[in-house]
Amino acid sequence: MILTTHILTGAVLGANVQNPYAVAGLAIAVHFALDLLPHGDYLNKKSGFRDFWKVALDLAIGLGTVYALFFLRDPASTANLENIAIGIFFSLLPDGTTFLYWKMGVKFLKPIKKFHEKLHYYPEFSPGSKFLLRNNFWDIFISLISLISLIYLIR
Repeated sequence: MILTTHILTGAVLGANVQNPYAVAGLAIAVHFALDLLPHGDYLNKKSGFRDFWKVALDLAIGLGTVYALFFLRDPASTANLENIAIGIFFSLLPDGTTFLYWKMGVKFLKPIKKFHEKLHYYPEFSPGSKFLLRNNFWDIFISLISLISLIYLIR
């Protein structure tokens, strides 16, 4: 899944669940559950730091969308802001640990990376793992559902 999808689902969890510990645990579990769905990825083992712009753009779109929904609707409101931030952080954490292992060589994260890798529906470099519109139906669908939910949840 793209980061925007994880950001939006994490924000929905944070807006719905009052207990921050539950938000954190659920956000990680939902991240792994989403990665079970067939989807394409814009990075793979051959990607280098020059491809970081894709990650930066993805983060900017996801975080910018949540920011716009939250602060442009009612800038004075801080209800659920902490839980939304926790949901976003923990929904991105599995990909963050993968990055730390993959590009930074943080060896103790190898078991998490291996587990995360096994969850993906398509093997890397297969036609289904390519970042194409037809391969990202679930990303689009879940992002739209999350976006609609956030529009009605954040007041």
